[in-house]
Amino acid sequence: MKGHESKMARMEDILSLPVQDPPYTEFSAAHINWVKVEGGRQGGDDIALIPFSRVEDFVKGESGNADCPANFRVESRRKRPEGSLNKPRVDGYLEYTLYWCSYGPEDYRDIEPQIGENTSTKPSSGKGSRPGRRHMMRGCICHFTVKRLYTRPQLALIIYNQRSHVDKSGAPCHGILDQESVGTRAMYAPRISEELRQKVMSLLHVGISLDAIVQHHMEEVQRHGGPHSRDDFLTRNDVRNMERLIRNSPHELHLDDRCSVKMWVQRHHKHVFYFQESCGCEGFVLGVQTDWQLQQMLRYGHGGFIASHLVSGSKKFKHTLCSLLAFDSSQNAIPVAWIISSSSIGQNIHKWIPSLVERIRGKDTRWRPNAVLVDDPSFEASILREAFQCRVLLCLWHVRRGWLKGLLKYCNNFDVQREMFKQLGRILYCTRNGLSVADAVEEFVQIFVDQYAFIEYFRSKWLSRIELWVNCVRTLPVAPQETIASIESYHLRLKSKVLSQDSDQRVDFLIHALTSQFHSFYWFEQYTVETGYFENLRDRFSLTNPWNQATHIPDIDVLLDEENLQLAKVVSQADNNVAYTIWNPGSEFALCDCSWSMVGNMCKHVIKVAIFCRSRQIARPLLSAQVYRQTLVNLLQNLPEDPLVLEHAISHVTRLEQDIKSLEDLSNSGLLQPLSSIDQQNYRILK
Repeated sequence: MKGHESKMARMEDILSLPVQDPPYTEFSAAHINWVKVEGGRQGGDDIALIPFSRVEDFVKGESGNADCPANFRVESRRKRPEGSLNKPRVDGYLEYTLYWCSYGPEDYRDIEPQIGENTSTKPSSGKGSRPGRRHMMRGCICHFTVKRLYTRPQLALIIYNQRSHVDKSGAPCHGILDQESVGTRAMYAPRISEELRQKVMSLLHVGISLDAIVQHHMEEVQRHGGPHSRDDFLTRNDVRNMERLIRNSPHELHLDDRCSVKMWVQRHHKHVFYFQESCGCEGFVLGVQTDWQLQQMLRYGHGGFIASHLVSGSKKFKHTLCSLLAFDSSQNAIPVAWIISSSSIGQNIHKWIPSLVERIRGKDTRWRPNAVLVDDPSFEASILREAFQCRVLLCLWHVRRGWLKGLLKYCNNFDVQREMFKQLGRILYCTRNGLSVADAVEEFVQIFVDQYAFIEYFRSKWLSRIELWVNCVRTLPVAPQETIASIESYHLRLKSKVLSQDSDQRVDFLIHALTSQFHSFYWFEQYTVETGYFENLRDRFSLTNPWNQATHIPDIDVLLDEENLQLAKVVSQADNNVAYTIWNPGSEFALCDCSWSMVGNMCKHVIKVAIFCRSRQIARPLLSAQVYRQTLVNLLQNLPEDPLVLEHAISHVTRLEQDIKSLEDLSNSGLLQPLSSIDQQNYRILK
C-alpha cells in the first residue's frame, strides 16, 4: 500500500492542505497524496483531508487491498455536540473513529488451547469482547483514525497511524505476503463482504431456500475458476446464521414506537440521511436510503427522471410516506429513497432535500437528473429546482387514478364515464380558455347534474384541492404518460406488499417492511435481469409495467382512422378476434375499455396508441403542452419596455422554449395536432 507522500507539515497547518476526492466509487490510501505530521501526538503519522461523505468509500477501498485483504472494524468511537467547545483545536473533532484491521491487534497464532484450558478467556488487550474470533487474531497493527473536524464538519481528517499490515516485529502477518497464510483463509478478508451479505439476505427475504443459495454460490465459484476471495468460502453456516438473524429480528425493538424507531436509527445510521424526532412544534421526519438504493439513484437518476410517490392518510399508517423513484431502461420505477413524516412532506422538504443531495453529490459531483417529477402540488418547485439543478414536472397520476376510480365506482354508464373523464381533464386546464376554477367546476356540474353520486364524491374529496392542482398545472409542465404507468405499477406493489399488512399504525413496522422484504424484491428483480440466474422465478417478481408491455405490441395491431381521432382500437395480443377501444387517444385522460383500465389503471393499449400517434404525428398535442405554449405566447405578446425587465423576460422565454422542446422529446404521448392559426403566428416569434 504505497501512497504519495509530501514533506513534513505541522498539525496547525492541516486546514491549508488540499481536500482530496478521488474520482472512484471506492478508493484507498494508494489514491491519496499523504503528508507526514511534524511533532505533536501524531508526529510521524500520515495525514490527508477528504470529504466526510466519502469516509465509507475509503474504508471499503482499504479493505479491498490486493496484497492484504482485510475488514476494518470500528475499535472506538466518540462524538461531541456542536457548540460544546469554546476554543476548539485545529484538529478538534465532532466525531472521532478509530478503525483497526480485524486481524489484530491481539495475536493468537502460537497459542494452542490445552485440554481443560478455558478457551473463552478474554484477550489481555483491546476490547476484550472478541473471544469467538481468536482464530482470526494475527497481531496486525494496521490502523487509522478519522476525525470529522469541529470547525469544518464537511471535512474528515484521516490520520494513518500504521499503514502496513504487519505485526509488532514488522513482518507481514496475513495476506499473500505472509508465507504462513498461503493456502489458508488468512490469505483473504476475515469476513464476507457487505455486498455478499446483502445478496444472501435479499435471496432469503424473497423466499429462496438455504440449499438453493449454497448451490447457486458454489456454481458461481466454479464458474470463475475456484476461490479467489473470502466471499468464495461462503458456507451453509454463514447462510444459516443470516437466516436465523432474519427470523429473530422483530420490527418492535421497544414497546414504545418512538423509542423503537430511535433504536433502529442508531443501529442503521449508515442508511439514514435525515432524522428529526417529534418535539414540540417540530414533526417527525426520517429519510432512509440503503447503499443499494444510493447506487441505483446514481446509476439511473443521472440524466434521467427522479419522481416522488406520496401516500398519506392510509387506513393502515397514520404517517405520510414519500418514495423517491428512479426509472430503469424499461421505465420500471425503482425506489431509491424513502421519507416518512408525521406532517405534510411538502412542508418539510427544505429540511431533508439538502441532506439527500449532499449524500448523492458526495459520491459524484457531476450527478444531475434531467427532471424531477412531483405528484403533490404542495411541493415547493423552487426548492427542488435549486437542489437538483434541473426542471420540475408535475405528475398527474394521483388525479387521473382518483378520478377514474371514482367514476367507475359512482357511475355505471361507460359512455358517460368516458365523457366525464374527458371533461374533468378540461377543468385542470381551464385557465387556457380564460375560465376560473369555480366557473369550470360549475360548468362540469351543470353538464352532469344527473350524476349526483359522483358530484358529491368530487365535492367532498377534490373541491378543496382542485384550485391548488390547477395553479400547479398552470406553472409546471406535466410529465409524460409512461411515467404515470410506471408509478402506478410501483403503487400497486407497495400497496400489496406493505400498506395492506396489519401494522397497528406503527412506524417501526413500516420501516422494517420497506427495508427488508420490499427492498429485496427490487434487488432480486435487477439481479435476475443482469445475471440471468433464477429465471424460473422471475414471473413472481416481474416489474413489467404497461409502458414496457406496450413496446411489444406491433404497429399493425393499432387501428386508427386519421379522419376521426376521437377513438382508436388495439388488437388483443392474446386473442386476435378481440380489439380494445381507446377514446380521446393521445390525451392524459385517454380511456380504454380493457379489464385493466376498467379497474382504474393506465393500460398498455393507451400507451401504445400514444406512442403510435407520436410516431405518425397524427394525434393532437397534450393539454399540458398547449397550456405551456399559451403561457409562452402570452409572454411574447406583452413584452415589457424596461430594458432590464425585458432581458429578464427574454431569459424566461429561452427557458420556456427549452422546456417545451424537452417536454415533447420526453413525452411518448400523442403529438401533434396543428395549433390554431393565431397560436402558430405567435409561436413563430421564437424562431
